[in-house]
Amino acid sequence: MALDPRNPDPAYLAFWRERHVCTLTTLRPDGTPHVVPVGVTYDPEAGLARVIASDHSRKVAHVRAAGDPDGQGDPDNPGDGARVAVCQMAGKRWATLEGIARVRTEPELIADAERRYAERYERAPRPNPRRVLIEIVITRAMGRA
Repeated sequence: MALDPRNPDPAYLAFWRERHVCTLTTLRPDGTPHVVPVGVTYDPEAGLARVIASDHSRKVAHVRAAGDPDGQGDPDNPGDGARVAVCQMAGKRWATLEGIARVRTEPELIADAERRYAERYERAPRPNPRRVLIEIVITRAMGRA
């Protein structure tokens, strides 16, 4: 079921606030999907999903290879980035957010993403001096919560 990603119904939003391991799907340079477990935070007011990651990870490399090689994507240009999806499920409930991802390296954005992660997952992420943010501008939301 398609939903308005900036105005989700309360059950959908509540589901995204529960503690669940999610998946992030990126595309390899050959077009095949790469799916990995991640923590995701959803910010419907900003139209964003956020994933913290190490700058040397494959998921980050895939996002950079898809159009953001310098890691400083233009937040006002959603064409500058990689098409990705994040998903979670629990029993019959499921939720997917699709969008355009860019790698962000600004310390204030990473700190905000870490704070959001700690709030959702009820623990601070481990220290990582090579941390970056995969910021996803949401273009579609689907699911049944």
